[in-house]
Amino acid sequence: MRIAYLINTYPMVSQSFIRREIAELEAQGFEVDRYSARSWDQDVVDPKDIAERDKTTILQDAGLVGILKAVTICFARPKSFLKAKRLALRMAKSSDRSVFVHIAYLVQACILFRLFAKRPVEHVHVHFATNATDIALLCHELGGPSFSFMVHGPEELDRAVVLNMDEKVSRAAFVTVITEFCRSQIYRWCSHDNWSKIQIVRCGLDADYLDREALPLSANRKFLNIGRICEQKGQLLLIEAAAVLAKAGHKFELTIIGDGPMRPELERMIASKKLSEHVHLAGWQTSEQVRQHLLESQTLVLPSFAEGLPVVILEALALQRPVITTYIAGIPELVDEACGWLVPAGSVEDLASAIGEALELDASSLVELGKVGAQRVKHQHDVRKEAALLGKLLKATST
Repeated sequence: MRIAYLINTYPMVSQSFIRREIAELEAQGFEVDRYSARSWDQDVVDPKDIAERDKTTILQDAGLVGILKAVTICFARPKSFLKAKRLALRMAKSSDRSVFVHIAYLVQACILFRLFAKRPVEHVHVHFATNATDIALLCHELGGPSFSFMVHGPEELDRAVVLNMDEKVSRAAFVTVITEFCRSQIYRWCSHDNWSKIQIVRCGLDADYLDREALPLSANRKFLNIGRICEQKGQLLLIEAAAVLAKAGHKFELTIIGDGPMRPELERMIASKKLSEHVHLAGWQTSEQVRQHLLESQTLVLPSFAEGLPVVILEALALQRPVITTYIAGIPELVDEACGWLVPAGSVEDLASAIGEALELDASSLVELGKVGAQRVKHQHDVRKEAALLGKLLKATST
């Protein structure tokens, strides 16, 4: 069965879970064509992402001639084209984006339709319920293949109304979500008649994490934070907590992997609080470098305000590294006191206290926390099992 994967921006940092899912579907016999609405505006550094980039068709690169040809082909099917146009305009009324943006989605749907005419697929699967799902929906309305999409959160859940979530769910062949929490939130925004379409397919890890024997915990007191440096990831409060711990005389090292709009502010805070001996900014790293950092660390710290279920938590636990994070969204479905610490989002005091407890905990207790976490991830987040679930849903669309 040949299918298409469509993502707004692919590949980019933090999308290893999509890459793993595609690889496992291909291992199960699916032919997967990759499409992206646009290219990422930064360089990918991971060799695996570079390989994915070379396999991905970018709709934005069609050019003026490609756009004219695509629209002409679709306009030659006036009934379908007018249906798709009316749908785009209707969805624009509920959206926080202009009519012109939705017309642009329609144009990209025409480009996709033309590409499928050259290389047919039986179904389109989309990650994230944002503009790529609009494109797949409109392509379907033009006469293209059926589509499905996966909801992660938090953006899709925060913007469910303006994203026309109910419309998308009603027209999709099925919808996948990554957690029970996410499913409950989609229930809020769609008709009860469509609840049966919504299925849990969790983000998964492959053998690189699940089938390797984890190295022993390092004797150092090294903590790791991984993620885009922005407000919702909570790194600013993490620096505040680090200052509290340093003032109390704790010895520790905190490495922050990632980059983003808040990095200059983070650098200023580190300097002003005299934390340069404790906190290091490492920038973006390859997946193998991230894995090595996790192995060299004692604990992952992720004080986010908004998440779905971060893949980096899965990776840390799979390597038997305990996690300090916030009890939001789907995180408590995996993390509790048996494998880490859950703190209120936004609380510097509770965050500092949890890190302090981790610093005081003996090595054998940390090892036990890590073992529990690894067992949970292996049971709940094996990409081979999750891709098999997705594969069944995909095959059902062709019957």
